[in-house]
Amino acid sequence: MKIFGWLVAIVVAAVALLFLAGRLGWLTGRAPDDLGVHDGKLKRPSRNPNSVSSQATLWKDSDALIDYATIAPLPLAGSPAGAIEKLRKIVTAMPGAKVIAAGDDYLYVTFTTPLLQFIDDVEFYASPADRVVHVRSASRLGRRDFGVNRARIETIRAAYGAT
Repeated sequence: MKIFGWLVAIVVAAVALLFLAGRLGWLTGRAPDDLGVHDGKLKRPSRNPNSVSSQATLWKDSDALIDYATIAPLPLAGSPAGAIEKLRKIVTAMPGAKVIAAGDDYLYVTFTTPLLQFIDDVEFYASPADRVVHVRSASRLGRRDFGVNRARIETIRAAYGAT
């Protein structure tokens, strides 16, 4: 029984330290310095299963990368600027969202989790040539995201299609 008490104390201390680290901003990670559109492409998805990208198939060096990261782009109806503005309105209504950069064909948003303050980077690129809005959503920290990035993009997709 004494071992069980120690285990509980260790788990409680670990959770408290994790919470404190989050509140102090130690779990935010560094913003990538290579985001944006380069030669018609967003940044490649992470090699860890913590991101999704509608352009994952452009990097053919890893089937595993393509398997976990591939997500469909959004349809482009109307102008790129109109699609980006529509997406900006959708994401700014979502909890934890902060628009970092917005242009006629590009939108960069961060999402911060409320409890531990983890930050995910989300990008949208309205490609008139492809007639789609390419998406990328990636966690800054952690090996896995437990489907959070995919779920976020699918939530945005549903709102984008509904308006």
